[in-house]
Parts: sequence; structure tokens; C-alpha cells
Amino acid sequence: QVQLVESGGGLVQAGDSLRLSCVASGRSSSTYAMGWFRQVPGKEREFVAAISWSGGSTGYADSVKGRFTISKDNAKNTVFLQMNSLKSEDTAVYYCAVRHTPYSDRDYYTEDHEYHYWGQGTQVTVSA
Repeated sequence: QVQLVESGGGLVQAGDSLRLSCVASGRSSSTYAMGWFRQVPGKEREFVAAISWSGGSTGYADSVKGRFTISKDNAKNTVFLQMNSLKSEDTAVYYCAVRHTPYSDRDYYTEDHEYHYWGQGTQVTVSA
């Protein structure tokens, strides 16, 4: 079992920055690909960004490309999402997700069904 705890959300103004963090605990010997998704009430959860377990491969939704950066610290089982130039449409609950992957896996994953564990979410609100 893996537990994920997100932090870093909050209320900011358009144009501001936030950095989300997500710490995974429970299976220290595993290799994880990690991702961020977001959801607003009444809409489906959508992909934001993902990173391979090694950190060598990353992917982004078109809506955040060039503004958000995903990174990870494997020694601390932590993934980060640096969000710059925030817009009101970025307002959502942001979820961290983890997928167990083999050591040889160099891929990142963009579909929520590909992930095995999820955090509780952290609210990001961007005022116009």
C-alpha cells in the first residue's frame, strides 16, 4: 500500500505561481512513475503532467505546457508541480498519482486508469 500526501495548494491571483508537492510513503523499494491530475466540480478529472520514475521523461497537457513543470526527487519519493502564470481556468482540486513501474520503464503515463494510487487532493484557486 502507498500513501500520498499533497501540499502547496492555496488561493492566488492570476499571474502568480504555486508549487505543489506530493510525498509517497509505504513501499520504499518501489520505482514509481508519478503524475498530476485536476478536477473541477461537474467535470471529469483531467491529466495535467506526468513524469517517468527516473525523471528523464515528462509530459504535459496542452493547456499547461510552458507554464507548469513537473519534477521529482526519488530519494524522497516526492513529486513537484511548479505552476507559473496561473490562470483562473487552472482552478481545481489537484491530485497526485503513482504507478508502480519496472526499473527498466522509461515512460510517463497520461491516463488516470494507468495509476495505482491517488492522493486526497489539494485545492488550487486562482482569482481573476
